[in-house]
Amino acid sequence: MSELINSSLRDLSAALAARRVSAVELATLFLDRIDRLNPGLNAFIALDRDKTLAQARAADESLKVGGGATALTGIPLAHKDIFCTRGWRTSCGSKMLENFVSPYDAHVVEKLAAAGMVTLGKLNMDEFAMGSSNETSHFGPVKNPWDVSCVPGGSSGGSAAAIAARLTPAATGTDTGGSIRQPAALCGLTGLKPTYGAVSRYGMIAFASSLDQAGPMAKSAEDCALLLNAMAGFDPRDSTSLERPAEDYARDLEQPLAGLRIGLPKEFFGDGMDPDVRAAVEAALGEYHRLGATTVEVQLPNSGLSVPAYYVIAPAEASSNLSRFDGVRYGYRAPEYADLTEMYSRSRAQGFGAEVKRRILIGTYVLSHGYYDAYYLQAQKIRRLIAADFVEAFKNCDVIMGPTSPSVAFAFGAKSADPVQMYLSDIYTISTNLAGLPGMSLPCGFGSNAMPVGLQIIGNWFGEAKMLTVAHQYQKATDWHTRMPEALK
Repeated sequence: MSELINSSLRDLSAALAARRVSAVELATLFLDRIDRLNPGLNAFIALDRDKTLAQARAADESLKVGGGATALTGIPLAHKDIFCTRGWRTSCGSKMLENFVSPYDAHVVEKLAAAGMVTLGKLNMDEFAMGSSNETSHFGPVKNPWDVSCVPGGSSGGSAAAIAARLTPAATGTDTGGSIRQPAALCGLTGLKPTYGAVSRYGMIAFASSLDQAGPMAKSAEDCALLLNAMAGFDPRDSTSLERPAEDYARDLEQPLAGLRIGLPKEFFGDGMDPDVRAAVEAALGEYHRLGATTVEVQLPNSGLSVPAYYVIAPAEASSNLSRFDGVRYGYRAPEYADLTEMYSRSRAQGFGAEVKRRILIGTYVLSHGYYDAYYLQAQKIRRLIAADFVEAFKNCDVIMGPTSPSVAFAFGAKSADPVQMYLSDIYTISTNLAGLPGMSLPCGFGSNAMPVGLQIIGNWFGEAKMLTVAHQYQKATDWHTRMPEALK
């Protein structure tokens, strides 16, 4: 049964439907693998075997009856610990919520549970999703399964590491400035950030509300399509959720790519990209030419402003969102204080980590009297210009491609002392969040030290099905997405 750890979701679904394996057996297979490998990776931070196996038994009953089963019934997955999950600790990687047990499910958790999926546990992450390396978690860093001396990327580093190590077939992630795509690239898997508003943010602990987006992470584009079918949909509890007809994101996966126009932004292929990343991305583009696609140069002239604009807007929204963590209603409270004001200040000083404090301070500053117009308002104007650049680019192409990350995974501590260098890890991903566009990363080879390289595909608004088709056809022609770390086989 060990061969199942590398199976696609479709193959797992077929095995469950044919009763070649039960949901309980499948969940046990992954739980045992987690017990064996997670201590060396630190990807999971909350496990409950009894809860997991109870869900698996319920899935087996649905499969036996047949009527209520879906294509995902009985398949295990794990949730990034930013999603409120009823009866599970939901910490957001922070001391502030270390002991918080959620009384309700996030919309994404509800939808995947309704599809019959089995929760293996909660996954480690950068504190409050703030980070690009998974070094800011209160529960310690996640290790990259390809090289445990390297970071897995962030903030969804626990999700990426768990899939890469085959501790789970799939996971949920969130992407505020690249936090699904960048760790997917650094760990050699597929991750998709949908169009803003396509997946509800209800029950997803907020970092930057106008940028945060939930999405699927798995081994392949086909797996992500099946997951997105279950995750997407209107939710009246989320004021930013878009009311659109349901669609099957897997509907066009087998469409050939003849005539596909791939836009290559010259801004993505200039200085700053490591040579090994460039070589892998160019080889992937060569494969697309063989599949019938053509490439055209496009321009995104304001993309160079995406990092400074993002690091004004995101901290400003974080400052507002994280003001609720004050030690009064829930979360960490300082053990000693003289009055209410001191309780606030000590609880927040002790409960938040350094990166979260840094962003709260920046955000409060740019929103303060006298600085709002100079910083926050200007950043929002730049945001509109970035979105307008994409509108022009998509007049000449169907999808945009480039690197996901400028380098392969870097060593722990290599960038933690220099926040600006860390922020530049997301230089190719941030613009899609500012514009609200869908984007995804898929494995396209290996760079220095045999570490994975990710190819980024950016689609037009609501172009997830097109992106998934483009990725799936590439994955049919290559096997990068099937590779796993030799030491963990």
